Amino acid sequence: MEEKKFSKNHEWIQMNNDETATVGITKHATEMLGDIVFVEVPEKGKNVEAKGQTAIVESTKAASDVYSPVSGEVLEGNQAIVNDPSKVNADPEGEGWFFKIKVKDKLQLNELMSKDDYEKFTKENPS
Repeated sequence: MEEKKFSKNHEWIQMNNDETATVGITKHATEMLGDIVFVEVPEKGKNVEAKGQTAIVESTKAASDVYSPVSGEVLEGNQAIVNDPSKVNADPEGEGWFFKIKVKDKLQLNELMSKDDYEKFTKENPS
C-alpha cells in the first residue's frame, strides 16, 4: 500500500491499488474539531472534483466541509462513521475513513504533501 498524502484542508488519501483510494480527515483535524457528533458521506456514483466539497463533519465546536483531494467517482461512503461518528475521533486515519474513490488523474496526488511536509505545515499553521 502506498504512503498517505495530505492536503492543506487536512484530508488524507491513500491509494489502495492502481486506480482506487481511501480518503479521510487527519488526526490534526479531529483535534481541532473536538468531539464529532455528525458525519455525512457522499453517495456511491457521485463524481467529485479535486478540492471540491464532498462530505460534512460536525463536532460540538463547528461544522466543516470535507474536500476530495483528487477528482474521481465515489465508490463507497463509510456508513460505519455515519452510524457512529465517534469512530472518526477514535481512528481518523484508519477505521474513521470517509469515502473510497476511483481516481480520475493520479497526477493530482503530486500536488499533495507527504506526512513530513504535512506535519511541518501544521506546526507552521496550527489552526
